[in-house]
Amino acid sequence: MSRAAEPSDQSDPHPPSVLLSRLTWSGSDREIGLRTMNDLDMDSLLGGAEDEGPSRRRSRAPSRRQQARGRKRRRRTRRKGAAASLIAVVVIVCILGGGGYLAYNWVRGVMIPKDYTGQGTGEVTIEIAEGASAGEVAQTLEEQGVVASARAFVNAVDAAGKGASLQPGSYVMRKQMSAAAAVVLLDPEHQVLRKVTIPEGNRLSKIFTTLATATGKSVDEFKEAARGDLGLPEYAKGKLEGYAFPATYQFPPNISASQILTRMVDRFNETAAKDDLEAEAGKRGFSPHDIMTIASIVQAESGSQDDMPKVARVIYNRLALKPPMLLQMDSTLMYGLNKYGIAATNAETQSDSKYNTYKFHGLPPGPISNPGDHAIQATLHPAKGDWIYFVTTDPAKGITKFTASEDEFWKLREEFNRNNQ
Repeated sequence: MSRAAEPSDQSDPHPPSVLLSRLTWSGSDREIGLRTMNDLDMDSLLGGAEDEGPSRRRSRAPSRRQQARGRKRRRRTRRKGAAASLIAVVVIVCILGGGGYLAYNWVRGVMIPKDYTGQGTGEVTIEIAEGASAGEVAQTLEEQGVVASARAFVNAVDAAGKGASLQPGSYVMRKQMSAAAAVVLLDPEHQVLRKVTIPEGNRLSKIFTTLATATGKSVDEFKEAARGDLGLPEYAKGKLEGYAFPATYQFPPNISASQILTRMVDRFNETAAKDDLEAEAGKRGFSPHDIMTIASIVQAESGSQDDMPKVARVIYNRLALKPPMLLQMDSTLMYGLNKYGIAATNAETQSDSKYNTYKFHGLPPGPISNPGDHAIQATLHPAKGDWIYFVTTDPAKGITKFTASEDEFWKLREEFNRNNQ
């Protein structure tokens, strides 16, 4: 066996298959068999799955420089891929982060709405309309700058359990106050109201003056309102006198004259229903309007509540006499003359006013004042007695005396004159 010569140039190496093929043996068949085996083996080692011919087997392995360049290209590709991946991650994070921030703000606006802190500053008057819901009130408060958001107020109302307690009326609030503080100020105890007391027995003209003074409205506004629809009962015949119920009222600042008078009529209607006025009037053979007319006279003529049932009895007794007796009530005459007083002069008793009960029999056309519940009750349930006269002998002390005798009546008149000299 002889060895093949060493390659003279290391820069041009031959593939291992070539080196092996150059080994010679004595005997051609052995040489061929060895060369063939090594070619196949090297093809397997080099990954050749198929025989692509001599050109494939004779191809050169890549040089070290080529291998280095390949490694650099692969490193650059990996760096570019890593950078692209990093950029993609950053973009996704930004998108998710921005969307998350927007989503957070949206959820926060729904679950934790904007709200101020503290008790606020300044003042603003808020009017809650009749039947307004908590949501409608909340919208008004937000528009007026009281609360930061309507949702915050609704949440505060729900938390306090006061959704059903929001009452119509006027309230003095503060700007930029917390929703919880706003709920506290909208309690009915904090309503801005004007208290007005209407005494029993006042005429409508005096009631208008009292209301005008208390509310800042004009008397003419109330006169005009009195001609409108106030919910009067049919038997009132469209006249407010006698049906503006005397009581202490509380009115919000923005209420109208018509609303005020309507509330007073409503109060009368409640009292009439409680007293069963129509049925009780029918039992006595009078209309409800007649009863209110008698009650107004009882209110005007009585020195005290205790005297009212007796005064009512005197009126009924005079109306029942045959022939009927004139009522001869100074209070009715003075009303017809648009005067005030407890003793009419002889000249005044000659008036042609239909309210002059010195001249005309029966009841006057309508009430002469606005009686309270005591006078109405006394008229519906008069005292028992045969009195047909009474004299308030001492007006200063509210002393009234009753009698069925005309002679006694004149004596009582003399007593009155002595006490009023």
